[in-house]
Formats: sequence, C-alpha cells, structure tokens
Amino acid sequence: MTHKTSDTNPLLCNPETGICEMPDTRSNDFTSENIPSKNKPVKVVYFTDPICSSCWGIEPQLRKLKLEYGNTIEIEYHMGGLLPDWSYNGGGISKPSDVAHHWDEVSVYYDMPIDGDVWLEDPLHSSYPPSIAFKAAQLQDKGKAIRFLREIREMVFLQKKNITQWEHIAQAAQNAGLDTNQLKTDFESRAEPLFYEDLQTAREFGVRGFPTIFFMDSSGNKEIVYGSKPYASYEETILKLFPKAVKIDYNKNWESLFMIYPTLTAKEFSVLSGTPRNESEKALNSLSENGRLEKISTKNGALWKWKL
Repeated sequence: MTHKTSDTNPLLCNPETGICEMPDTRSNDFTSENIPSKNKPVKVVYFTDPICSSCWGIEPQLRKLKLEYGNTIEIEYHMGGLLPDWSYNGGGISKPSDVAHHWDEVSVYYDMPIDGDVWLEDPLHSSYPPSIAFKAAQLQDKGKAIRFLREIREMVFLQKKNITQWEHIAQAAQNAGLDTNQLKTDFESRAEPLFYEDLQTAREFGVRGFPTIFFMDSSGNKEIVYGSKPYASYEETILKLFPKAVKIDYNKNWESLFMIYPTLTAKEFSVLSGTPRNESEKALNSLSENGRLEKISTKNGALWKWKL
C-alpha cells in the first residue's frame, strides 16, 4: 500500500489549540449562501466526528451552552470524516497503535476520560461507519441522534469498543431510543449520501479540522470558533451576534442535571453545576456510594450514570 505523508494527522489532535486537523485540505471563503434557515436568532453549525478527541473535550462547554442559551441558539451537527482509512501517515501516526498514547495524553489535558487502549485492542479502520450511522439516526429523530452520538463516543472513548461494528452501533441506537431496524435500513441506503453531503458542506465552509463551529445570525454575519476553547469564547461569540440574548438560569442541583444529561464526567458536572473541580468528583463519588449514581471507571477517569 502506498502511504500519503502529511505534516498533520487528523488523529493527532493538538491539545494546546484544541484542533484535530485534517491533512491536505483547502480553505474556501465562507459565503452567505451557506447560511441555513433557522427559527432562533443564532444558528450554530458544528462540524465534528465521532472519534474526534478534541470534540469530546468540548462536551462540557457545549452542554452548558445548550442549557444557558437554548432559547437563542439552534445547533446543526455535521460529520467531518476525520479518518477515511489508514492510507496515509503523518504527525508521527501511521498505524492505529500510534494513537493509543496520544489519546491517553489528551485525556489528561482535557480532563475528560479517554482510554487509548482501544487502538491496541480493537482498532477502528475508519470513522466513516459511525458517521453514516449518525446520519441515519438524524433521519429518525434529531434529538435522539445527538444522544446516539454521545452513546457511541462513550463507547469508543471509555469502553474501548470498536464503533465501526454494527453490534455496537445497534446497542447505541437502542440506548438512544432509536428504531434499530430502521437505522440499519437507512444506514445501508439513504444515510451514506447524506454523509457525503456533510463532507461537501465542510469543504464549502472551508473546514480544516475539528471541532469547527460557525455562529451565524439572520443578517449573514458570522463568527468562527475553531478548536477547543473555554466556555467564555462560545458565550462571547453568541452575545456578539445577538447582544439581546438572555441567559437561562437553569437548576444546577445534581438530580436536575442528570435528568437532562443521564451521564456526566467530573469535568462536566463541575462546569454545569458550578462546583469547583476539586470537589465535583468527591460529590459524584458520594452519590455513587449512596446508590444514587452508577460510577463507570476507566484508567483515565470516570463517568457517572443516572440510576433509574
């Protein structure tokens, strides 16, 4: 096999910039023709990928953004095609096992649990199958599709599951409340062209890596947040486009948060509840010890799950 060599590798995400950058991509000028129709003042177009570690790193910020500015923003998810296959190498990564240590490192940087051993034990050959599955999920229910995306991310980042395999995709769909039979039908037919439309949209937007988030108002004004950034960066961008945005004062107690988001990491709980990070894990551990939450541990952190 001939390998293409690049200075960047999409799986070598730069923690300092918060970017999983695509190789050999060209940036195009954004035009107002790309602005989708919307019902809320600010449209948020989010380019991501199921195995993008930097995207996993911004889950706390995005979840808080939905809670505080859900009345102002409408988020549109697009898949970016982070890993087509292994026919290239670059950035010190040329095979799945090279990713393992890198994921362990970014886990510490983002303070989000990621177990890189999936690349040693059951490596993925591509991120396309789970991306296509996400498009199939969107055909059923956009809200459940976001839950499905969270499920497959937890599978690959924490549970070391190869989410290109149908058994895991089907389980994630079931957990998200989707019709798995319909998902399989759409996965094998309508979803793949929609995924390639997403890739084309990413090219038209000039997307160079993930996460890339475009914020747009009804007049065609746009702002871009490129890579993983602190919460204030996303909030300031919304207020720049729509100064009248009113922050929602949501309930920050643990029960309310877990009713909205059935699984939370210690970092997410800290960001959403306002609990200092050095106290959030203690609070979650106490709740799990008392049987209120289920703790799912990995070598690089834990996830807490609402016990029904």
